[in-house]
Amino acid sequence: MKILHLISQHPESTGSGFYLQNIIRQAAAAGHRNFLIAGSSGDRVPDIPGIDRDCCRFIRFADGDLNFAIPGMSNVMPYLSSRFDTLTVDQLSAYERAFAETIRRTALEFSPDILHSHHLWLVSSVARRVLPDIPMVTSCHSTDLRQFVQCPHLRERVLPDCLKINRVLALSRDQRDKIKEIYGINDQRIDIVGGGYDDDLFLTGRKPHAPPIHLLYAGKLSLAKGVDWLLRTFTDLEDPRLHLHLAGSGSGEEARLCLHLAEQAGGQVTVHGRINQQELARLMGLCHIFILPSFYEGLPLVLLEALATGCRIIAGDLPGCRELLGKAGPDLVHFVDLPALSTIDRPDPKDWDILQIRLAAAITDMADRVRIAPSPAPAEITGITSAFSWQAVFARIVRSYEKAMAD
Repeated sequence: MKILHLISQHPESTGSGFYLQNIIRQAAAAGHRNFLIAGSSGDRVPDIPGIDRDCCRFIRFADGDLNFAIPGMSNVMPYLSSRFDTLTVDQLSAYERAFAETIRRTALEFSPDILHSHHLWLVSSVARRVLPDIPMVTSCHSTDLRQFVQCPHLRERVLPDCLKINRVLALSRDQRDKIKEIYGINDQRIDIVGGGYDDDLFLTGRKPHAPPIHLLYAGKLSLAKGVDWLLRTFTDLEDPRLHLHLAGSGSGEEARLCLHLAEQAGGQVTVHGRINQQELARLMGLCHIFILPSFYEGLPLVLLEALATGCRIIAGDLPGCRELLGKAGPDLVHFVDLPALSTIDRPDPKDWDILQIRLAAAITDMADRVRIAPSPAPAEITGITSAFSWQAVFARIVRSYEKAMAD
């Protein structure tokens, strides 16, 4: 099978990029041929495992094909980016034209059997419009749902063609329901394929003796991810036995605020910056507790990676987190109750005090468990993670490919 993969973002960054990489890797291992079209910045040429560079084409932003920064699917990205809600009409037209020309030219040369795009957003709409007769599936990553809500002026550019996509791939039941509600796509055309983690890389081992107790956050340094909430809570705890690690990067004022809060905590916070998956696996192996303080998530696969390395988990009580870890016992996972949000990804300021109290209680609870037993029971971890191999995820995706081609 010849698969043309499409993503508007840097393919080596963020959750959707790692998801894409694993699909390509599994497809290559199964003997399929891959071709990738992706966004990039300047002269960067990312190295994607499982695909040769001559089977990749990049739409270059900022001093490349387009003279503005690459628009992010999130309003805060781990690299220099612009925002869809601030693009001018001329920039939007140039954006769509650049992807359309590359998609059309590549399809003529590669003759794909199927298109697999990422995000129910502009590039997927362009691809469906340019190649209406080639079977197409699109993976939703939740950031597209947020953009659809936040950018009502772009819906007419997105919706008509996205409604013509053969199959939509959802990460979870909750996401499927939101796709149906927001886009009006019939749920008979939505397949829940889930997500996975690299079980060759993220391995369970014995944790170091505690104290000190090492806590880890890995992801974008942004307010929607709750990093400021985590840092303020951690600093107020004033517990010398705890040490927090921040892995990830961001841009703009939000990232600067997070770094300022980390600096205020002094030597109790280590900022690692952006790290690759191998470095993340090593760091997770050294840490006892992984914290995901996000207010909005799809299916946060980083929780599986952390759990597989033996980290206990603290996470907001979100549907995607529950779908992954809802069967875990209290020794493994502490879900933090979240209030109703005043915006799509931030709570009302009046709820901050109770949020800090709840997160502090969760940290204290998990730290007490680590002091008793630095490593949780491996059997309970395996009982959860064994269902989320990338081989199993790709097998479900292939079934969706077959449905799309049979339409």
